Amino acid sequence: MPESFALVTPDPIDPARLLGDTLSPDDGAALLFWGVVRNQNEGRPVSHLEYSAYGEMAEREMRRIADEARERFGTGAIRVIHRTGSLAIGEASVAIAVASPHRAEAYEASRYVIEQLKQRVPVWKREGYVDGDTEWVPGFTPTVREMA
Repeated sequence: MPESFALVTPDPIDPARLLGDTLSPDDGAALLFWGVVRNQNEGRPVSHLEYSAYGEMAEREMRRIADEARERFGTGAIRVIHRTGSLAIGEASVAIAVASPHRAEAYEASRYVIEQLKQRVPVWKREGYVDGDTEWVPGFTPTVREMA
């Protein structure tokens, strides 16, 4: 059975390695979602983003999400990496690689993973603005179940 992999790291993500580690001879499609830091949010100029995470819990939940996507969409391996620390404009903050026998399932699984990640994974984002201000961006809020 294909594997799910998740990693929270301060290190840059290598897209070629991520895709290469995901593919198997059974796959006819490989998809890479590459989430990058953009230079504005809601019309406000952004200089950088800072990511914090509860690493162990985040990795466990990302693997759970990847497993759900594999089962739901019938894909091969899914690998998810999320960065922490201060990231500059244009740097990748999250990458999701999906391997699948067919492209439609790869697209659906990738979309599912990123949407669930935003809702369920304990990663917090603070935007740094060009004017020097910073602000936490609404995102993950733990529930009683997740804290247990």
